[in-house]
Amino acid sequence: MPDLDVADSGRPAASCAVDRDGTVTAWGGDAFVLLGYAAKDAVGRHIDDLLQVPADLLPWAADTGWTVFAPVRDRGGDRLDALWCAEPLATADRDQFWAVRVVPQEAATRHSTAPGGPPEQDHSSRRRLAMVYEASLRIGNTLDVFRTADELAQMSTEEFADYVTVDLLEQLLTGDEVVDPAPEGSVVLRRTAQRSVLDGCPEAVVALGDKHAYPQDSPAGRTLATGHGFRQQVNSSTLGWWSASPERQTAVQRYGIHSALVVPLRARGVTLGLAMFCRHRTREPYEADDLGVAEELARRAAVCVDNARRYTRERATAVMLQRSLLPGTLASPTAVETAARYRPAGSRSGAGGDWYDVIPLSGARVALVVGDVVGHGLRAAAAMGRLRAAVRTLADIDLPPDEVLTRLDDVITRLGREAAAVDGAGPEEQGLGEMSATCLYAVYDPVSRYCWMASAGHPPPAVVTPEGEVTFADVPIGPPLGIGGLPFEAINLRLAEGSLMEFYTDGLVKVPGSDVDEAMETMRTVLRAADRPLQQTCDLLLRTLLTAPPTDDVALLLVRTRALSADNVMSWDVSDDPAEVAGVRRRASDQLSAWGLDEAAFTMELVISELVTNAIRHGRQPVRLRLIKDDASLFCEVSDGSNTAPHLRRARVLDEGGRGLLLVAQLTDRWGTRQTPVGKIIWTENDLTSAPTPTL
Repeated sequence: MPDLDVADSGRPAASCAVDRDGTVTAWGGDAFVLLGYAAKDAVGRHIDDLLQVPADLLPWAADTGWTVFAPVRDRGGDRLDALWCAEPLATADRDQFWAVRVVPQEAATRHSTAPGGPPEQDHSSRRRLAMVYEASLRIGNTLDVFRTADELAQMSTEEFADYVTVDLLEQLLTGDEVVDPAPEGSVVLRRTAQRSVLDGCPEAVVALGDKHAYPQDSPAGRTLATGHGFRQQVNSSTLGWWSASPERQTAVQRYGIHSALVVPLRARGVTLGLAMFCRHRTREPYEADDLGVAEELARRAAVCVDNARRYTRERATAVMLQRSLLPGTLASPTAVETAARYRPAGSRSGAGGDWYDVIPLSGARVALVVGDVVGHGLRAAAAMGRLRAAVRTLADIDLPPDEVLTRLDDVITRLGREAAAVDGAGPEEQGLGEMSATCLYAVYDPVSRYCWMASAGHPPPAVVTPEGEVTFADVPIGPPLGIGGLPFEAINLRLAEGSLMEFYTDGLVKVPGSDVDEAMETMRTVLRAADRPLQQTCDLLLRTLLTAPPTDDVALLLVRTRALSADNVMSWDVSDDPAEVAGVRRRASDQLSAWGLDEAAFTMELVISELVTNAIRHGRQPVRLRLIKDDASLFCEVSDGSNTAPHLRRARVLDEGGRGLLLVAQLTDRWGTRQTPVGKIIWTENDLTSAPTPTL
C-alpha cells in the first residue's frame, strides 16, 4: 500500500485498502492495537462495519480527488478517540480505489512526534501545536458571533492560510433553530468573515455579509451534509467544483490557489457553518496533518460561536420580552406631556428589568412610575412585567404613593415566598428567587398643581422650573422593594405650570469610566437648556450621558406639567337636605351647557342625582360636588366625610335599593372610589372623544 501523510511520523496507525464496493482487501499496520480487529477478521468485511465510515463518501472522494478526514465511530455510533483519513489510490488495479489510515485523535490534532523524529517534522509539529494553543487564547474572547468568526479568519491568515472564509448558516444568525443535518437543497449561508494576505481580499467572490449557497456535490456542500472535513490539491485534473462557478474558477486561476481545506464549524453535535482555508502564496500544499489543525481551529471557533449564539438568542429574547412589557405608546393625559426612552444594557450584561409607565387616574390626575428590577436577563424581564402589572392594579384603586409602595413591597415578598415553596424547584428555577427592585411612584394633579411622590430605593427625579432652574426633589428614599422592615414616606411638591420632571434609572448616570457626580452635573447642564421638544431632549440626554455602552439598562421618562384653568373646574358644597339635590343638579346642568356639553347634560343629571343623594343619605358632611373638564374627559366627583365605600352589586327583584351604582356604571365610561384624609370620593369619567353615552 502507498504511504499516506497522516502516518508518516512514526505514530501508530491502522492501514487498509478498500475496493469499489467498500470491501476491505488489505488490513495491516497497528490496526489490531487501535481497532481490535486482526487481518483475518477484517479482510472481506465492509469498511462501514469496521469504522462506521459512510460508504458514499469513498467514491465521491475518488471522483473529486479530495481527502476525507472524519471521526471513527464504533458499532454503537459512539465516537472513538481516533480519526480516519481516506485518499484515492492511483494504482493499476482499478478494483482498489482508496487507502484508509486510522490514527489516534490526539496525534492527529496535537501533532506530537515520536522522540528522535526528523528535525523538520518535529518543528512542523511543534508549530501546529503552538497554533492550536494560541487559538484557545485568541478565538472567542467576546460573545459576538461575527467577531469570533473574524478572529478565526484573522489568526489563520497569519501563518496557516493565505485566504480564509467563514460561512455560518443563515438560520443561526436569524435566531431560528438549527437542524442537523440540514435539509438538502435548502442550506443558505451568510459570509460572516473573510481574510486574505492580499489587501482587500480580492480572492473573494462573495461579499462580506451576503447570502449564498454551495452546490450539494461540492466539498462545502458535503461538509454541511456530513460534518466531515476535506483536503484537496488543486490542479487542472481536480479543478472539479471550482469550475462550477465561473467567478470562483477565475479567482482560483488568477491568484494560483493550489491547496484547500474545507472543515465544518461543529459544536454540540450540530453543524453551524464551515470554514475554508486556501493557499496560493505559500508554496507548500496542505498535508493531512494540516487538515487536523484546521478541524481543531474550527472546532474551538464553533464552540465559541455556539456560546455567542445561545447568549445572543437569550439576550434577544429578554430584550424582546422587556420591550413587549413596556408601554408601546404612552398615555396622553391632559395633565402632562411625556416622552420616554429605553436602552438595554451592553451585550455582556443583557437586558434588565427597568421600566416606566404613565397611568391616567381619576380627576384628570396622572401617575408617573419608574422602576428597576435587580438583575438581568429573562428573570429580570419577567419580574418587571409582574411588577408593572401590580403597579397598575394598585394605581386603579387610587392609593397614595407611599401606600402603593407598601402594597407593592408585600406583593414582591409574597411572590418570592411562593416561588421558594414550590416543591421540587428552587426560587431561581421559578424565575423569582430573591426578587428586589427600586421604584419611584408619583401622582400629579393638574388642578392643584401638586405632585405627591415616594421612593423605594430609587434616585430622586430632577425638577426643572420654567425659568431653567434645576433641582433634585428631596424625596425620602425608603428601602428597595422586597427588603421590607421600614415604612415609606411621601412628599408633596407644588409645581409651576410648564415645569419639567425627569424620571430615570441609575443606568443613565452609572456609566463605565464616568463619575456619578460628573454625570449628574452633565444632566443639569442639559436640562437647563431643555427648551426643545421632549423627544429631542430624551435623545440629547442619552447621547450626552451614555458615552460608553451601559452596563445596566436605562429607562428615561420626561414629563412636562400642565395646569387646568379655573374655568375647567367647578365645585359646589351640598347641605344634608335631600331637597338640595334638585338645585345642585340644575347648577351642574347650566355649567355643562356653558362648556358646550349639552348632549351630556341629561346623562350627568342622572349620575349627579344618584351620587349626591347617596352621599346625603349614607355619608357625612361635608358633601361636595366637583366637575372637571379637560380635553378628553368629563369627571364628576362627589366627596363626603365617611370612609365607607359603596360596592356594585346585583339587586334582587324585590329589593328596594342597590340599583343606583348599576345605573351609574351603565351611564359612564369608568367609575370608582378613592380615600382621602377626611373621607372618600366617588368619581365617574365620561370620554368626550367618543360617541355620546346612550341615555336611558
